[in-house]
Amino acid sequence: MPPLVLLVAIAVVDWNTSAEFRIISWIVLVPGIAAAICGVKATAVFAVLGLITYIEMDAVWPDEYQSGMPDFILVAVGGALATLACAVRIRGERRMLHMRDVADTTRRTVLRPLPSPWAGLDHAAVYLAADSEARVGGDFFDIQPGPHGTRVLVGDVQGKGLPAVEAAAALLGTFRESAYHEASLAVVAERLEVRMGRHRRYVTDLGEDLDGNPARGVERFATGVLVAFPPPGSPGGHIEVVNFGHEPPLVAGPDGVRALPPGDGLPLGLGALAGTGSGIPPVRRVPLAPDETLLLVTDGVTEARDTDGVFFPLHERLALAVSTDPTATHPRHLVEVVRDGTLRHSEGHLADDTTIFAVRQVR
Repeated sequence: MPPLVLLVAIAVVDWNTSAEFRIISWIVLVPGIAAAICGVKATAVFAVLGLITYIEMDAVWPDEYQSGMPDFILVAVGGALATLACAVRIRGERRMLHMRDVADTTRRTVLRPLPSPWAGLDHAAVYLAADSEARVGGDFFDIQPGPHGTRVLVGDVQGKGLPAVEAAAALLGTFRESAYHEASLAVVAERLEVRMGRHRRYVTDLGEDLDGNPARGVERFATGVLVAFPPPGSPGGHIEVVNFGHEPPLVAGPDGVRALPPGDGLPLGLGALAGTGSGIPPVRRVPLAPDETLLLVTDGVTEARDTDGVFFPLHERLALAVSTDPTATHPRHLVEVVRDGTLRHSEGHLADDTTIFAVRQVR
């Protein structure tokens, strides 16, 4: 409609003004506008329609007032160029949509959809990529049920872009297999450390990363939290936690919000720096009541800043929300509170990928 309205308006104004104010050549704008909002065929139709309108409107004036051949060439060439520009635009849009489909497929592969509830756990997650076009980054999370209980992994790979996604995919693949087969959470943690080391060596030997830049695999590491919920039917009231240098999880319940012990282990991929032992953080057994929800976030939340450079006060905001509304401890409500608070605090400007993951046992 906009190109058609403009075409009619130009013709009407040109008809109702004096010979000293001829604007019929402005019809060249019609296919230009069509090129921005219409398809190629519609743009070509407006180009031809504009040219015909120009010929007819110009012919009704006496010879001395006609715009003549120069403006005719302008309208004709402008219509042809507009049609060509429209074809280029459509081609670019199709390519962009294809790349978005590829990004969505990659995201679903790395961050697979999780049934809810699943394996005796209620859960909710929010993932916000700092790069809105990429739609996926170095943050990762997953739930893996198995004969030895249900395991949860949340982590953050150092760096951004496709190399970080590749490292996250490697860790998630190892987690999904080892968390199912291994009875000991310590063994699962060891498998993750070994996998990160193997991935770093692979990238280093490859010589370049997925972006074609010189390899930085020797510097790549990942923080993470590995959690084990007991199998159904076994004595509950506790979970096992391995913290690879990640933000300590928070527990929200009717009695308020408390933080689990901080992670005293090294990030995945840096275990060799421990000097002695395997470098694997210890498995900690911590209490978790059935009515309590475990909240795990990445540094996109804890390092979100406002315009004054003040960090987001996660613990305080969460405690206030839980004291005001007891239903806020439900996983879905909990991640909404943290998401909305983080975005308001940072005014929507996320400097890093942000993952908010809440989980509790089905009551």
